[in-house]
Amino acid sequence: MASCVGEHFRVTIFGQSHSAGIGCVIEGVPAGKRIDLQELQAFLARRAPSGLSWSTSRKEADIPEILSGLVDGVACGAPFAALIRNTGARSSDYKTLRRVPRPGHADYVADVKFGGAQDVAGGGHFSGRLTAPLCIAGGIAKQLLAEEGIAVGAHVVRIAGIDDAAWPLEDLSSDDVLAPGNKAFPVVDDAAGARMRQAIEEARAWGDSVGGVVECAVTGLPVGIGAPLFDGLENAIARIIFGIPAVKGVEFGRGFAAADMRGSAHNDPYRIRDGRVAFASNNAGGILGGISTGEPVVVRAAFKPTSSIFIEQDSVDLEEMADVCLALEGRHDPCVAVRAVPAVEAACAIAVYDAMLEARMDR
Repeated sequence: MASCVGEHFRVTIFGQSHSAGIGCVIEGVPAGKRIDLQELQAFLARRAPSGLSWSTSRKEADIPEILSGLVDGVACGAPFAALIRNTGARSSDYKTLRRVPRPGHADYVADVKFGGAQDVAGGGHFSGRLTAPLCIAGGIAKQLLAEEGIAVGAHVVRIAGIDDAAWPLEDLSSDDVLAPGNKAFPVVDDAAGARMRQAIEEARAWGDSVGGVVECAVTGLPVGIGAPLFDGLENAIARIIFGIPAVKGVEFGRGFAAADMRGSAHNDPYRIRDGRVAFASNNAGGILGGISTGEPVVVRAAFKPTSSIFIEQDSVDLEEMADVCLALEGRHDPCVAVRAVPAVEAACAIAVYDAMLEARMDR
């Protein structure tokens, strides 16, 4: 099982939710680039458990130990490696799950694939906890992109059927996409965010969970990044986003709504502005034929409701091969979409930076 992605900015993620630690190895951080570790820590803090109503009560500082790749904060050309030690694990909460799998979780299929050798505690290598090292790699990619005037930001655009103010597909600025990340609850419209929080709290009170949608945008990306067919920019972004636990759908631009439009409405007309080719709209979401158009790249990821809930559910006992009811214990997010916002940013940043390095090698 290889948990790695990328060709030129190659990221490998290791560890399990309740192992001694989790971390990542990054190959391809250009030598001489300064990495702001305080900025990186601030990015990781957005993903870390907060103890608030939309988050698990598990306490983890999520402070990475940099093992290699930096000298006095500057990339030295060697592979970058970072470790986050797990300190808040309660593995006893999961002892039942080796024989009674959670509905909606990977417990059963992992048991079949790995012959019962998988780590079930905290979800093992399937856990959302593994988005912490993803955010280390993505946080570094975000800094490298920012040096080139490229911003990556995201917000919760929907939770439990409640919509935030969606970003326009065109005329998005870096300030627009970065602003939600400065809030404790990352939305554009704070009134909508308050209604979302109420829906999450109501689900938590019932021992249930809710799903949501995260919208992410990349601004400042030049024309010509990506490739056709299987190496497209959409392909690369979607592949990493689908590696985030609980993601069940990804769309770009108008996405599935394009199926209900006519070509005359969906096509983005070309215009000449300030002596260059521009687009009158951005229904394509900044990508055509797998290649960036120069317009903002806009992608949305749909997250299912958290599978670990406290309402009694039907399951099976794999040892007795009998139907049983599962009453879950442990600490779980009632809505994973909120803390997934920086993870989606990280996924996009990794894919985009990797594609930019590829484009430079092609020239």
